[in-house]
Amino acid sequence: MEPKLIERLEAAVARLESLSAGGILARVLPDSGAEVYSDPSILAFEDLMAEYGARVSAAAEKIGGQVLDVTKLVLEAFSVQKKLLIDIKQTQKPDMAGLVEFLKPLNEVILKVNAMTEGRRSDFFNHLKSAGDCLSALAWIAYTGKDCGMSMPIAHVEESWQMAEFYNNKVLVEYRNKDQNHVEWAKALKELYLPGLRDYVKSHYPLGPVWSASGKKASSAPPKGSPSGAPAPPPPPPPASLFSSEPSQPSSSQPKQGMSAVFQEISSGNVSAGLKKVTADMKTKKRTDRTGVVSASEKETRSSSSSFSKVGPPKLELQMGRKWAVENQIGRKNLVIDDCDAKQSVYIYGCKDSVLQIQGKVNNITIDKCTKMGVVFKDVVAACEVVNCNGVEVQCQGSAPTISVDNTSGCQLYLSKDSLGASITTAKSSEINVLVPTGPDGDWGEHSLPQQYIHVFKDGQFETTPVSHSGA
Repeated sequence: MEPKLIERLEAAVARLESLSAGGILARVLPDSGAEVYSDPSILAFEDLMAEYGARVSAAAEKIGGQVLDVTKLVLEAFSVQKKLLIDIKQTQKPDMAGLVEFLKPLNEVILKVNAMTEGRRSDFFNHLKSAGDCLSALAWIAYTGKDCGMSMPIAHVEESWQMAEFYNNKVLVEYRNKDQNHVEWAKALKELYLPGLRDYVKSHYPLGPVWSASGKKASSAPPKGSPSGAPAPPPPPPPASLFSSEPSQPSSSQPKQGMSAVFQEISSGNVSAGLKKVTADMKTKKRTDRTGVVSASEKETRSSSSSFSKVGPPKLELQMGRKWAVENQIGRKNLVIDDCDAKQSVYIYGCKDSVLQIQGKVNNITIDKCTKMGVVFKDVVAACEVVNCNGVEVQCQGSAPTISVDNTSGCQLYLSKDSLGASITTAKSSEINVLVPTGPDGDWGEHSLPQQYIHVFKDGQFETTPVSHSGA
């Protein structure tokens, strides 16, 4: 008999003995401990951890160090979610303040993971970011209905993994020829969520958790500084300038209500690592706090495309309903455009050390004068252009008919299976690498595009051929 099964049986026997000792085994009520622990959804969650969690843990044990530490916290977060699922079956549905308090143990573990990515950049930064970003998938447990301000549980898990996949792919590429333990860890982490957690939610909680109708009431801690029993004040409104490092200015935006308020509270604890969303008031052209004007004196301070100072206020907004402007974003790792359509374009200018996700089909994407910029997009109708950049990474998760790279030094292009037919044009560029999927296990094959050519005058005209290189 397998050790895991033996441990589960011993735990079940211990719980039954404790109930019997209290004289209540014969009158077990619905939602009681004995029935909850044997509930199919709880047993399935244990199987999820035994199958996928054990694989991540085994790979982390071989690596050790920070990778092992962050993996233990990831598995701890899953254990906390299991306890919350057990409590939900014995607890009445709480109000918004009660739900925030109920989810606090999960939020505390996620805070620990995100804290590991702060401060001096670690050699395993990509591992830490991948582990931290994907933990937002566990927030599916907060779904309470279509008006709660978040995607349905299955979609939420998938979207959360997409946010982490950028860093997970970087682990795969960096270590695929160096250390297979890291490759195994990255693959196992992905499988923990896709298909692991996604299929679990699909099978047992496609419409969110079901609270007990006759269970205990969830406790709701009074706000700090308020007398016990006093009504909790409404959650504070989000800051006016979500994309600016400057102090927030007064805004006309209204406080979030309902489930959106719960997620605002969770996000304040870095559950989604500072994920920034574009609200309706950011799309208007009448904003007075963002002029986007760069003075002549500021222009003169620019020395080159690879080394530039901040020349204007950070900007991420929809202009005239047609063009998304993403400008002067410095060190923003979780920029998101999720309300776009095929008639709109995206122009990314002067950004540095940032990551932007475009969650939808757009007409075209232009990346101009950016350094160490990552862009992840799904589908583009016309083209994705990279101009005057240094050290950028672009990942296409859907289709793109044309990709052009001009006057750029260092560019990594990740293509999906649907975008392998893309036409790639390069000019005045160097260090251009294209990575394509090579198998069902998520492996990537890297191809370097030639940057040197031989021109030979033959038969009355020049014949041009690329220089081929051999060796590493």
